[in-house]
Amino acid sequence: MYLGLDIGTSGIKAMLVDEAFATVGVAHAALTVSRPHPGWSEQDPAEWISAAESVIADLRRDHPQAMAALKAIGLSGHMHGATLLDASDKVLRPCILWNDGRSGPQCATLTGAADFHGIAGNLVMAGFTAPKLLWVSENEPDIFAQTAKVLLPKDYLRLWLTGEHVAEMSDAAGTLWLDVARRDWSDDLLAATGLTRDHMPRLVEGSDVSGHLRADLAARLGVPAVPVAGGGGDNAATACGMGVMRPGTGFLSLGTSGVLFAATDRYQPNTGDAVHTFCHAIPDTWHQMGVILSATDSLTWLSEITGRTVPDLAAMVDQVTEPSPVSFLPYLSGERTPLNDPDATAAFYGLRRNTGLPDLVQAAMEGVAMAFADCVRALRAAGTRLEAAYAVGGGARSRAWLQLMASATGLVLLEPEDGDFGAAFGAARLAAACAENDISDRVFSQPKIHAEIHPDANLGAALAEKYDRNHNAYTRLRPLV
Repeated sequence: MYLGLDIGTSGIKAMLVDEAFATVGVAHAALTVSRPHPGWSEQDPAEWISAAESVIADLRRDHPQAMAALKAIGLSGHMHGATLLDASDKVLRPCILWNDGRSGPQCATLTGAADFHGIAGNLVMAGFTAPKLLWVSENEPDIFAQTAKVLLPKDYLRLWLTGEHVAEMSDAAGTLWLDVARRDWSDDLLAATGLTRDHMPRLVEGSDVSGHLRADLAARLGVPAVPVAGGGGDNAATACGMGVMRPGTGFLSLGTSGVLFAATDRYQPNTGDAVHTFCHAIPDTWHQMGVILSATDSLTWLSEITGRTVPDLAAMVDQVTEPSPVSFLPYLSGERTPLNDPDATAAFYGLRRNTGLPDLVQAAMEGVAMAFADCVRALRAAGTRLEAAYAVGGGARSRAWLQLMASATGLVLLEPEDGDFGAAFGAARLAAACAENDISDRVFSQPKIHAEIHPDANLGAALAEKYDRNHNAYTRLRPLV
């Protein structure tokens, strides 16, 4: 039996799987986010521990024999969070989360202070960990002076489980302190934020053993003192769950935000188009991501202002043969790839008196599809070509949206058979890899395909025209904001 624990922004998920990776049990516990000021987003690390105890206890209650046969634990979690500890491992302040925007001014300072683009392989953005620490040093100097260790969220959970300060490569790459090509901390990048290697945890690969469950904790939880795998950041762990481990494979996640993920066998940054370039969770493997900030959130917003549920809105677009007469720029929360514009704004244009709500819904779907087309082009400019990708996330339940997505991007979209291939499942697979010292396709197998959605040539040509118009509209509207 293998256990995957995933810290999401709104809750912790635990998944227990057997040796064939069939799901034995799943448990959830909610987490809260604090927003003490506009643009701030924080979480109390103590909640992660209490939530983890809760989900493990639930699985122990519901599946006592399976939990008693546990062989390893794997970890995943939201990336970029800054968890600051003093010399006695006391938490000094709430964790600053990935979606916290307070450190925008510090990004320009860091960009000019060291070669973050070349060494870390990413633009310096407020979401990453390094600018958060510069903000702390400038605004909370007493806290910064007491900081002995900086841990990512899942690695604080690891500290509770094992007593070890350890990070793994995929999550560490999201700090902006990792030399992503060399898979090691960069002294130059750390120095730019007033830190040294002493502030950093030890590094392992995601499929390595990072430590063992503390004997006293194992006894209290009622499970064996099993090894704990390095694990992975949430997107890398999701890729592990889907077997996206080799060049040419990828997934398209149509969730609140959107991710186009591609595995690579080398370090290939493209900071000019705001592509994220990180280590993967297994050795000698990397990955690239195009990220859009408002994917299904575009329909959520439309739902909120129209009073119709998201499923009701999605049902208005059943079969697509031609583009909507309306166009939509989906930049409700700014945009990452390829614009790197946190202040970009959304817009409908082409509205007429006879425009109806179904036109707006399809336009929103098309705008998101064309944003994914931006990601395909950005990854291609970085040397990565995808022909097909697994389609996952809540938006992937809409066949019409997937048809628009395939036609706009040129990708064949693969619908997996029913199953949960998320980060908790990937963490469980990494647990198996560490316990069995096996990173083969047996552990990281790909899911069976339920259906393939191929691009429609005529629809794709029509969407290509809208794609060009959308880019012109963004360029002309941006100075008006």
